[in-house]
Amino acid sequence: MDTSVFRLDGVTKRYGDLVALDNATLEAGANEYISFLGPSGSGKTTLLRVIAGFEAPESGRVYFNGKDITNLPAHERGIGFVFQNFALFPHLTVIQNVGFGLTHGKSGLSAAEIERRSLEMIELVGLSGMEGRGVDQISGGQRQRVALARTLTMHPKMVLLDEPLGALDANLRSRMRNELRAIRERLGVTFVHVTGSETEALAMGDRIVVLDRGRIIQVGTPDEVYGAPASPEVAHFLNRFNLFDGTLSGGTFNGVFGAVPSPQAIPSDRSVYAVRYDRMQVLPVSAKVSGPSIRARFVASEYLGSSMMNFFEAEDGHVIEMEHHLSLGAAQEFEPRQDYLLTWNPDQAIVFGREASR
Repeated sequence: MDTSVFRLDGVTKRYGDLVALDNATLEAGANEYISFLGPSGSGKTTLLRVIAGFEAPESGRVYFNGKDITNLPAHERGIGFVFQNFALFPHLTVIQNVGFGLTHGKSGLSAAEIERRSLEMIELVGLSGMEGRGVDQISGGQRQRVALARTLTMHPKMVLLDEPLGALDANLRSRMRNELRAIRERLGVTFVHVTGSETEALAMGDRIVVLDRGRIIQVGTPDEVYGAPASPEVAHFLNRFNLFDGTLSGGTFNGVFGAVPSPQAIPSDRSVYAVRYDRMQVLPVSAKVSGPSIRARFVASEYLGSSMMNFFEAEDGHVIEMEHHLSLGAAQEFEPRQDYLLTWNPDQAIVFGREASR
């Protein structure tokens, strides 16, 4: 029995010669918050629009609540959509925007019931007292909530959000991340959230779906994706790993740091050695090290509040990043343009290679 809220089965979408989605297969259960993560052009928004019914796939099927909705019009699917630019009507008040779908659709509800439901959603998103304001009289974060409330008045069984926080400043993004999760938990419906921000995806998603060039390349919990990226591309998107090219042969990875035993390599069409920023250690060039190391010149530091990022440049021009969490103590101080040894525990590295795929 299919217990998923929605399921994609081999969905492919093309625009001329461009393959926007390549055999995408995915399912989501009830009451989940799912984050679609990938760079621009990876297909994440196209995938969202196929689920919503705004785009039709060339092949594959889309299922919602156990029914095939591939050919069903968007307005008949019962799926809510929050647009990236909010798509609010500037000549309408907050409550008129929120109730627009019910007022002009086929809800069959009375004006009193539409007002009651609109006020209920306005309260849910924390905008009580602003019902009569124009949308040009409220902040960007408040407009985002109006757009969400408008979607929620339709009582959708699933809500799709296309980079809804992209237009907000950093402080508002942080607040809205918490509020969106809280709202979803109160309603008990599935949210699917598209983002190009790895921080946003990790913070919000119960599961993360990583896309690259139209393909779904990893699905997992934030801890699974962050701790064990399935490919060099996923590690790159997470923006938390130093990536070194090299060769994998006979269970040994050969890179700029020398030869390192790597018996647990992950299958990949590229040979790449990945070390998390916070796994790097910095030592004087005279230090004796037992593990792999790279000589690199200190370039700059960046203070991030809870951590310090340090940037080094290797002899081949490769920029290597080291993160120090300030909860562990004061950060090291480095002399500008001085050379240091960067080293790490090889057991904490992640190795990808062709050899492992055989």
